[in-house]
Amino acid sequence: MYCLLPVVLPVAAQQTSLEDCFRIASNRNLVMQQSRASLLARQYHLDVEKQRYLPKIDALASYTYLSRPLEINLSQVRDGIVDGSSRQAVNAANTVYKEITGNDLSSAAQNSLYNTSRNIIGGIYPDYNPPLSRQSYFLAGLALRQPVYLGNKITAARNLAESEVASGIINTQLVEKDADYAIAMQYIRILYINNMLYTQQEVVNAFISNDNYGEQMVKNQVLAPYQKSWTKVLLSQARTFYNNLQMDKTNAIIELNKLLGVPLDSVLTITGKLVYNTPGVLQENNDFWQNNAAYQLIQSKIATAVTAEKIARSFSLPNIFAIGNLNLYQHQLPVTIAPWMVGLEMQWNIFNGTQTQKRKKAAQQLVEEVKLAEENTRQSLQMQLAVAKNKIQAAQNEVNTTDSARQEIATTRRLINERVMNQLSSLKDLNDVILMQAEIEKAYHTAVLGYYLALATYWNITGAPERIAGMLRIRN
Repeated sequence: MYCLLPVVLPVAAQQTSLEDCFRIASNRNLVMQQSRASLLARQYHLDVEKQRYLPKIDALASYTYLSRPLEINLSQVRDGIVDGSSRQAVNAANTVYKEITGNDLSSAAQNSLYNTSRNIIGGIYPDYNPPLSRQSYFLAGLALRQPVYLGNKITAARNLAESEVASGIINTQLVEKDADYAIAMQYIRILYINNMLYTQQEVVNAFISNDNYGEQMVKNQVLAPYQKSWTKVLLSQARTFYNNLQMDKTNAIIELNKLLGVPLDSVLTITGKLVYNTPGVLQENNDFWQNNAAYQLIQSKIATAVTAEKIARSFSLPNIFAIGNLNLYQHQLPVTIAPWMVGLEMQWNIFNGTQTQKRKKAAQQLVEEVKLAEENTRQSLQMQLAVAKNKIQAAQNEVNTTDSARQEIATTRRLINERVMNQLSSLKDLNDVILMQAEIEKAYHTAVLGYYLALATYWNITGAPERIAGMLRIRN
């Protein structure tokens, strides 16, 4: 039985790494717990199937009350018994007489002996029907049923249960990898929000500095008051956007807590930044899909489908059981019931319409369906990998382009700031370049986000979603 294990979260002052998230989720994620419970149920079912060959022993008891006792109707066979017995007496007497004298009894003697025997036997023949049982009786005993031959049904059922366990193991791995992938994607988004927060904080600080500078310039009657008021508007907008980003991060943390399986109000300290870093040349195996849990799950279903086909074929074969019965309460048993018995029982369906044939065809189609699903999954993974690699390349190009723009706008801002200090440019020019720089910074961080999301998707397709944690740990 699986239960939610207590997990110690990193203290507030300690950073929560992506590896920490993976560790917490492995013990707390509800979907993982569900898949493990399903696997345990399949293992128990396999244990049941392994014991199918054992005999089945049942304790049986019954109380029977008959409308009338079971009887032998002797009147129906009276004439036959009397006549037959009389003739046997005549034949016996004739045989003895012949042994002594060498001659048969005379016809008159035989007729006389026959009539005498008939009268005697008829006189003592019961004029009632003897009962075979009481009108009510009680039975208690043990019944045994041992499979001897079931047309390979027991073996096929055990193989089916084994394939279900194998599928359950792979399904658990798939659920864990999907959870790791979802956690990694959410963690990357939180780092991206951190980047945006740092950038927006710089914008707020810049507008605070400009507002103070504008206040001084207004006092010195160098700057018109309306230009200084516009800086206050920009500062207010920048602070609002910063507060909204803080709320976005709070929501993202709540969503991450749900993925981890911890209380939604748990405190996770994630203040790292998403820094661009390349893993080198991406090179996957030619048969990379073999490492993907989704593909492995489809493969495991082929074995299940093949076993189901064998079970369908076994319906046309007979079932043979060894049976036995022991009456433990043998007092006043009906004469028709033996104290104990053993025997063999065969069950062989000789007609059920076309059910058996339809089962075979359905199982064959299931095998074909799973094979098609396997091929479709392989092609789908190949397509997804190609798309992910293209997205990585596109994101790298975007990162390089926006990084160059970052450097250019930083230089432009520095020059305009110097001109403002020398009263060669207006405060509005500086505010405009700050806004432009912020947009370029956001575009750069968005490109980095797209790069890491595509990279995480690439590694998830190749069957190793946890590899993204290595890059985030190295640079954070």
